[in-house]
Amino acid sequence: MERESLLNYIYRFFDIIVLLFIVFDFGYDFAENFNSPHVIGLLILTFLLLLFNTFKFFIYKYKSNKKVAFVNMIIISLLLVSSLIIAFLNTDFSYHYILQKIKPVLEGGLIVYFLLRLLVLVRHIYDIYFNPAIVFVGSFLILALSGGFLLMLPSATTNGISFTNALFTATSAVCVTGLAVVDTGADFTTVGQSIILVLIQLGGIGILTFTSFFAFFFRGSSSFKEGLNTKDFIAQEGLRDVFRAALNVVIFTVGVEIVGAIFIYFSIANNYAITNKFFFSIFHSISAFCNAGFSIFSAGLYDESIRFHYFFQWIVMILIVFGGLGHNIVFNFYKYIKTHVLEFFDNKLIHKQVPVITVNTKIVIYTTIILLFGGWIFLFISEYDYTLVEHPTFFGKITNAAFSSVTPRTAGFNVIDYSKMSVPSLLFVIFLMWIGGSPASTAGGVKTSTFALATLNIFSIAKGKSRIQIFGRRISSESTSRAFAILCISLIVIGIAIMALLIFEPKDTPVLTVVFECFSAYSTVGLSLNFTPTLSEPSKYVIIAVMFIGRIGMLNLMVGLLRQMNHQFYELPKENILIN
Repeated sequence: MERESLLNYIYRFFDIIVLLFIVFDFGYDFAENFNSPHVIGLLILTFLLLLFNTFKFFIYKYKSNKKVAFVNMIIISLLLVSSLIIAFLNTDFSYHYILQKIKPVLEGGLIVYFLLRLLVLVRHIYDIYFNPAIVFVGSFLILALSGGFLLMLPSATTNGISFTNALFTATSAVCVTGLAVVDTGADFTTVGQSIILVLIQLGGIGILTFTSFFAFFFRGSSSFKEGLNTKDFIAQEGLRDVFRAALNVVIFTVGVEIVGAIFIYFSIANNYAITNKFFFSIFHSISAFCNAGFSIFSAGLYDESIRFHYFFQWIVMILIVFGGLGHNIVFNFYKYIKTHVLEFFDNKLIHKQVPVITVNTKIVIYTTIILLFGGWIFLFISEYDYTLVEHPTFFGKITNAAFSSVTPRTAGFNVIDYSKMSVPSLLFVIFLMWIGGSPASTAGGVKTSTFALATLNIFSIAKGKSRIQIFGRRISSESTSRAFAILCISLIVIGIAIMALLIFEPKDTPVLTVVFECFSAYSTVGLSLNFTPTLSEPSKYVIIAVMFIGRIGMLNLMVGLLRQMNHQFYELPKENILIN
């Protein structure tokens, strides 16, 4: 045991060295970074990592530790083999040229290696701290702070950035909001935009989900504590299949994003205003699926080169809807289709009487359809003489109206100038932003199921019923109470934020602009009436806090802090309170 403990300390020392090399490589864009001795240093570090992991593989006694070391050995070996192949293919050139060709391969591989080690660290936190809510909140907090410091590196921006703006951007990315105090396209370099993209991906799908995925991938099993930490985030009721569900979530997310990037790439193939089409496609596919709203265009999707590209907009809308529905809804439909297809080809199979489509799925789907189509029709009518005027064709108008109905569902992309919208449309957009997407998805807001339960409860009370009954099922009182708690907390947080911004901002600031900004921040939408870049320093921290609370959920934080582990096995006398 003492030998393994010593090896772990040495392991952490190597992790720090790898981190320093990565930060030095990407953070400081000096000419000295690209000289041959620097690349030789990367080769030596990679070779030492291979030797150390090989030594660990033979020393460690537990199979799980051996498996981790073996995977590390494979990754590092692939780096060195790739470097040898590149060197062999370029033997006619000088060794300086060969080393420069090898450098990107080594850098990319070491980044992957360090991310895996970082996930192992997060996994270790599971074992020393037993509170799922606090671990969940803490992972987002650490990710936002780390992202803020990374965005302050010299090569991440074109002209430097303050800590406040870096933290604001990192929090907006981790919370998949999309509000930006600086120009993502002009003020950040490709390195900075890549950092933002990684933060969006980790924040959208959840770092705990990624950690659980790699824990299952490496070890084939995980602890009971890890199951408790992960099951709530991926909306899994039981602990038995939590990590297989995490595996499915990661595969589903990456798969949809790859398909989306391919469609985006071919849709912009003839758009010469976009120089790096490959990076553009990946960035906007991930940003759309994660409902982040970030774009590498300075004007967002309102940019003249893409504003009237309706096929591209429909691709983005589909990605937004998939991300906003959530994996559990999609998997439930997949199970439904699979069941009926199998029954169609095999008459011997008899469908069980238990419904495949759950009540939760039905509520989410019906609510989503009503909001999307209702918003589509309303915005088409209300904006026909306003923002839709610049679209000459009928197809362009309905596409623009549809996009304006989809994007407030926490996506935050803009194909119009929202400052030119009519007041009724702005109020309706605020309403859509507040509701947001579905539970266990990349979307924010109070969620569709929460709004649906609150609405159904109003009708149930009006009819004199004590419980909500729908689709042949009775909704538990706990779900109804939680829905109303979430609605109340959201309005309290947004109300406090509005008052704070009205205090910190100039007196002539329009109230509607402030209200729109606060609802957008809490629901992690990212739409703005061109107000975000003008925020004062205190207001930026208010919006940072609102984005963070909106993403993690204030109720989750309160449950983690206030829930008592001991159960109460008695009841106090009941008393009715006068409510009129």
